[in-house]
Amino acid sequence: MNGYSHGKEDLLKRLRRAEGQVRGIARMVEEDNYCIDILTQVSAVTKALETVALSLLSDHLTHCVAEATAEGGDVAQAKIREANEAIARLVRS
Repeated sequence: MNGYSHGKEDLLKRLRRAEGQVRGIARMVEEDNYCIDILTQVSAVTKALETVALSLLSDHLTHCVAEATAEGGDVAQAKIREANEAIARLVRS
C-alpha cells in the first residue's frame, strides 16, 4: 500500500484542478492574453503542483521511509537515499 492511499482523493482533486489551470493557460495563450496575466496563472499552477509534491513527499517519509527504517539494513539506506534524491529534484525544479 502506498503512503498516500489515505489522501488519494484529495491528491486527485488537486491534480484535476491543476490540469484545468494548465488548459486555461493554453487558452489564454491562444487568445493572446496579456503576458503578466499568463505568468500569474503559471505561478498558480506551479504552486498547486508543489503542494501535491510536498504532500507526496511527506507521505513517503512517514510511511515508506519509516517502514524501511524500522526494517533497517540495506532497505533503509536505499529508501533514505531515494528520498534524498527526490528532495534534491524538488529543490532544483
